[in-house]
Amino acid sequence: MSGNMKYNIQVYKGVRTMFTGVIVALVTPFKDGKINEEKLRELVEWHMENGTDAIVPCGTTGESATLSHEEHRRVIKIVVEAVNKRVPVLAGAGSNCTAESMSLVQYAKETGADGVLCVTPYYNKPTQEGLYYHYKAIAEKGFPVVLYNVPSRTGVNLLPETVARLAHDFANIVGIKEATGNLNQISQVIALCEDKITLISGDDATVLPTLVVGGKGVISVAANIVPQDMKKMIDAFNKGDMEEAKRLHYKLLPLCDAMFIETNPAPVKQAMAFMGMISPEVRLPLVGLKEANKEKLKGVLKDYGLAW
Repeated sequence: MSGNMKYNIQVYKGVRTMFTGVIVALVTPFKDGKINEEKLRELVEWHMENGTDAIVPCGTTGESATLSHEEHRRVIKIVVEAVNKRVPVLAGAGSNCTAESMSLVQYAKETGADGVLCVTPYYNKPTQEGLYYHYKAIAEKGFPVVLYNVPSRTGVNLLPETVARLAHDFANIVGIKEATGNLNQISQVIALCEDKITLISGDDATVLPTLVVGGKGVISVAANIVPQDMKKMIDAFNKGDMEEAKRLHYKLLPLCDAMFIETNPAPVKQAMAFMGMISPEVRLPLVGLKEANKEKLKGVLKDYGLAW
């Protein structure tokens, strides 16, 4: 254990099992430029009814980058209250400023979230040593932390050796959302960390291969519209029914690909709009889908059997 940290390792082993299965990277619904709080609460209830295992507010899909600090905290508070301890809430608390991330972690802790998801600092491109000390400072808040590695968004890759160093030094670093889609890197993280961390896929299209090499679930964009099928696939794998898991993987694959036809979350919000769930509104610098891509998305949804 690093420094004077006195964590109950058994407690955090239990926490690791909370962040498994289908975890939705929840969209933040807007109306006329403002958070649509009524729709946000409705989405939480919809996920409770459809078997989602945990919820992430204020992640990438929740457009955390264009939420004000006040809005960010408001979304977390609404989701925590609406969930009401029925499933775990993993609050987005990432920033490229360590002090700001620590402040969001403290707020999530005080508000009643069950843990925080902290993306690697973006734009400033820290070294691996800088990443270690960033997460060390966050871990010292004494709250469950899930690391979030998405180099395509941040410009920096949290390497397996750094993940292992953090996992061995801090028992409350309980998981990692690996969004590289790189099965070699994913395998290295699992091999180096052993049972000290739970690896969760951050790439919908490679959930099943990630499960095969030792992953335990997904923080999913597509679960905003098809949480049941994503859950069925993971359940089938866990039961040893690989044929059913593969069938669902290939059923989900065109839909998962369509969620990235343009920059996330514009496609999933448009899909939800087609399904009558929310407005497709996103915040600048994101924009709505091009008409041609709307038609492609509509075709994928119809082929999948999603009606509106």
